[in-house]
Order: sequence, then structure tokens, then C-alpha cells
Amino acid sequence: MSDQTGNTPAPEKQTGFLGLVERAGNRLPDPAFIFFYLIIAMAVISTIAYFAGLEVEHPTRLDDSGNPVIVSAISALHPDVIRHLLVEMPEIFTGFHPLGYVLVVMLGAGVAERAGLFGTAMRAAVRDVPRLFLTPAVALAAMMGNLAADAAYVVLIPLAAVIFAAAGRHPVAGITAAFAGVSGGFSANLLPGQLDALLFGITEEAVVALDPAWTMNIAGNWYFIAAMTFLFLPVIWFVTDRIIEPRLGPWQGGTVAGSDDPDNDPDAEMTPGQKKGLAHAGIAVLIVALIWLFMTIDVVALVTGGSASLYGGNAPLFSSDTSLGTTQRLVPFFTSLVAGFMLLFIFAGVAYGRAAGTIKSHRDIVDMMAGAMKDMGYYLVLAFFAAYFVELFNESQLGLISAVNGANAIEASGLPLPIVLGLIVLFAALLNLFVGSASAKWALMAPVLVPMLMLLGVSPEMATAAYRVGDSGTNIITPLMVYFPLILVFARRWVPEFGIGSLTASMIPYSIWLIVTGILMTVAWVYLGLPLGPGAEVAYELPAATQ
Repeated sequence: MSDQTGNTPAPEKQTGFLGLVERAGNRLPDPAFIFFYLIIAMAVISTIAYFAGLEVEHPTRLDDSGNPVIVSAISALHPDVIRHLLVEMPEIFTGFHPLGYVLVVMLGAGVAERAGLFGTAMRAAVRDVPRLFLTPAVALAAMMGNLAADAAYVVLIPLAAVIFAAAGRHPVAGITAAFAGVSGGFSANLLPGQLDALLFGITEEAVVALDPAWTMNIAGNWYFIAAMTFLFLPVIWFVTDRIIEPRLGPWQGGTVAGSDDPDNDPDAEMTPGQKKGLAHAGIAVLIVALIWLFMTIDVVALVTGGSASLYGGNAPLFSSDTSLGTTQRLVPFFTSLVAGFMLLFIFAGVAYGRAAGTIKSHRDIVDMMAGAMKDMGYYLVLAFFAAYFVELFNESQLGLISAVNGANAIEASGLPLPIVLGLIVLFAALLNLFVGSASAKWALMAPVLVPMLMLLGVSPEMATAAYRVGDSGTNIITPLMVYFPLILVFARRWVPEFGIGSLTASMIPYSIWLIVTGILMTVAWVYLGLPLGPGAEVAYELPAATQ
């Protein structure tokens, strides 16, 4: 893309601390190679730990005499470890929990995105909004747009600029508000999505060391991320209208930039097919939701008082084990939500595409699914190296040893758990300045962080939630974020002299306010012990020690 003069100016060099971050980050290798180098480092560290005799008592396992099992560091050069890593290479890769979850959800999301449902829905959400509520409408659509993955960046952000300009407001303010919502509010949403599947898959890998029976629940942060949405919305609204837009000054340039693109024209009416498609997609979403409801609740048995049953027994997604509590009996429902969201996206995307004319045959659906898988190529490469790093970390026992020692150190410090979680948010935010990938950072942190917090009585869901808060807030101020240059190009279409320093300075107030708000929310959530999602609590109790 180019600016209004037809030329794309070269990005200006950033100075000061942000310049240091930019230069240091640019020297970092690709995240896939970061994991490769970490594997080599882990081989060296585990060997040193083995000869140093590092060991701890396992918190939940007893030997035949009833004493705690001693967990000792194992060298990556041990013959059994080498044999395992080489012989079971395919199983290590395909058994990496996040891999299956993400690919399944993306099969559905690819259909919805390529059929045009996500783009049209985002346009419909922000057009015809009164000027007073334009900022919160854009911010909310941006946060919800994360369900559409990359589409929110390439569709909503330039569209927000045109809508702001059409309303007589500065288009760059529209860009910053949308960018803050999409990227700064990366984890905030009213619905779980592919990010939940990705992160909880990594969490599940980390939990196994202490609680092999724990199962991933894609809705485990649902209440938390919904609360983030409602808290971040006024923050983005305030920063945009009271801090950023006054600094930008009044806009006098009209609505020229981007108006030649019909997808970026707020005055362009939706076609009858698009309107019909949105209506059909809404019906499809309702049908899928009802199907899941009926598979969780035996409505016939409920109405007849048990004299008749639709299934001849328990509903498929509700455990038949009456000795369990209601929450535990709903575990099949929670774990089925990955499949549920895939089917929801597929049916909604197909319903929209058939009505809008973007899907003409079943071959189009297959092509869209294949396109989504092509887009996941880089993730597959990253997942291969991440899977091997996590496996080697687990085999070395260093994750459990570090978690036990870390938990002991935190207990000895006397820090309250809410403060500990707040510090974890801050650490994740700082790390995010240098490693942009959410999954890469969590794969690095989870093997130590999750078991350590479990030992302190904090659930895996709460550990994941704290990480998500820190991962979001600093996305918008690091030039290492993959979409940062694209956002700069969008801004230069309206203000040609707008540089990387201008964009960074505009996003810093959002980042500060979002991080502060996120930390306060996390601390309050832990202090109050609020549920994080259906069946997901802040507190956690280790399973009883067994032989």
C-alpha cells in the first residue's frame, strides 16, 4: 500500500529505549530458531543439573514405602532420553496438545473468513454508529474481531480510519483505537476462540507433571476475557478521545485515502446478498448453539420427568457418573467446545457464503479449509520445535524442579498471591516486547509457571489468564509485532510524515492504561476468588499423593 502521494516513505529510526528495544528485537532470530537454540541450551543445562545432583520431592507421588518420590534432574544425553526423542519424533510432534486444537478451530474459522462473513460482520458493526459512540463501537468490534484472526487487522483497522474521517474526526485516531482493540485487547473477547484453544493446549502440556487427570476446557477463561472486554472498552475510549485525538488536532483532509476500496468505504451499502448472508449466518449460529444445548441437556427427560429420554440414557455431553458434581459432569461439554466452535464457524460461514454468493459449491468450502491450513504452515514449523523443547524440558525434570523451588521461594518471601499474579502479568508484558508470538512465549513460560502456581494453590486457568493480560498490553508498542509495519502504512495513507516514532508514541498511552487496568483486574480477581469460566476457579487443590 502507498500513501496519498503514491510513495511509501522509509520508516524513521526510533531512538531512546524504544530504539533499543527495536534494535535488540531485530537481532533476535525467528521464534522457531529460538526454540532450536533453547533445545541445545536445555541439553547443556540438563547435563550440568544432572551432575550437580539437583532433586526435589514430588508433591503428589509416593513410593512403595509411602515416602515422597524423589525427582532428580535427567541429562538430555542419557541414552533413554536420546532414544525417546528420536524414535518417537512423530508422536512428540503430533501429540503436542495445542496443534490439534488450533488446526480444528482454524478449519472452521478459515471458511467463515474466506466466505467474507468476518469482514462483513465487522463493517456492519461499526457503520451508522452515532459520532459520540464511534470510538467504543470501533474498539468493541476490534476486540471481537480477534475471532477472525488476521482479518481484524487488514479489514477493520483501515476501515476505522475511513469511518472516523467521514465523521469529521482524525482518521489516525480511528487507526489507533482499532489497533488498541485488536492487538492491545488481544485476549479480550465475549466468546472463546482459537486463542483459547491454543493457549490452553500449551497449559495442558504443563499441567501433566502434577495432575495427569486435568483436562483442557476452552471456556476456562470465558468470564475473565469477557470482563476484560468491558474494562478495556472504556479505557480505549478514554485514551482515544481524551489523549490521542486532541494531540492529533482537528482533521481537515477529507475522506480521500482508501475510499477507492469498496471494503473500506463506510458509505457503501451492503449488497442484498450480504444482508441476507448475515441473517442466515445468525440463524446458523443459533442452530449450532441449540444442538449443543440438546446434546448437554436431555430435554425430553427434563420435560417428562425422566419417564422418556431422547438418548435412552444421559445426554452425550453430560457425564453419567452421578457421584460427580454438576461442574465435573459437564467436563464433556467443556472439552467439546473446540469441535463446537469449528462447526459454528463452518455452518455460519457456509450460510453466509451461499446467500452472499461467495460459496457456490462444496468445492469452495474445501478450498477455503485448505487455504486456512496453508496459512497455518508457519505455525506447524513453530509447533514442531516448540513440541520438542517442551518434551525435552519435561524429560529433564527441570520444569518440575524449577516449579517446586520457585513455589518454595515465593512462600518464603511472604508475597500475597494476588501480588504474585500481578508481577507475572508485568513479566509477561516485558517479555512481549522481545518475543511477539503469544504461543511461543507461553510455551517458554508455562512449563515452570503453571506447576509453580499449582503448588501455591492457583489453578492452571488462572495462570493462563494472568499470562494473557500481560501478553496483550505491550503488543501495540513493539516494532517486533508482525502487524506493526502494516499499521504504520495505514497511518501514512492519511498522514505521509507519520513515522514509527509517531505510531509508537501514539500507542504508549494505550499500553500503559491497558497494563495497569489488566494488573488491577488480575489482582482483584484473585483476591475475590471469582470464577474464571464455567467450571474454572482461581483456587486449585493438588490431587492427593498416590503411589
